[in-house]
Amino acid sequence: MGASRGEWVNTTHDWAASVDEGHLAHVRERAGEFAPGGAWHLVLEVVAYAADEALGRGRGTCVVTVHRDGSVAVSDDGRGTDTRVDVSGRVVRKPVMATKDLRFFDSPGAERLPDGHPRRGMSVVAALSEWLVHTNRRHDGSWTQRYEYGVPVTGLEPVPGDGTTGTTVRFLPSAPLRPVLVPAVDRPEHPGRLAAVWPWLEVRLTE
Repeated sequence: MGASRGEWVNTTHDWAASVDEGHLAHVRERAGEFAPGGAWHLVLEVVAYAADEALGRGRGTCVVTVHRDGSVAVSDDGRGTDTRVDVSGRVVRKPVMATKDLRFFDSPGAERLPDGHPRRGMSVVAALSEWLVHTNRRHDGSWTQRYEYGVPVTGLEPVPGDGTTGTTVRFLPSAPLRPVLVPAVDRPEHPGRLAAVWPWLEVRLTE
């Protein structure tokens, strides 16, 4: 059995709560600040997590897929989002979607994403999406969970293992942020130029 969630050591997020409603509402009320330039900034927020994971392993791959319905999927080949077991034996996934990233959100010195705007964390993506599905594959199990405007609307639903690890985040940006416009090839935030910022991460774009 694991320890009580209140006793867990926080890393990038506070494990004590799964959802921070006030934080999500704050982001939704200030969409222009947290998604400057539109939906592509949200894509970069997700890719930044893939870059974190790739850096820790020395190398990694990320595939960005723009779907016909206006949603975007970002898939990486990392270890999968961290999970722990609480005192009741329940599997708990790190609350990356619905709580603030302790490293960036309130930090005036937060790193800049390739579009030049500050990184705020994955919760910004969830809060500004009509829906988001987070699929997580780890060696100790695989799950998926759906969110609507940052609030989970399902529990962790098991999915069959396929021998791989990694994370897929597929989200539909809220209507005012759509459509998803891929930056011009001469822009530093274009997928083909992201290696200049994250040389350890290979980013591929499919449409």
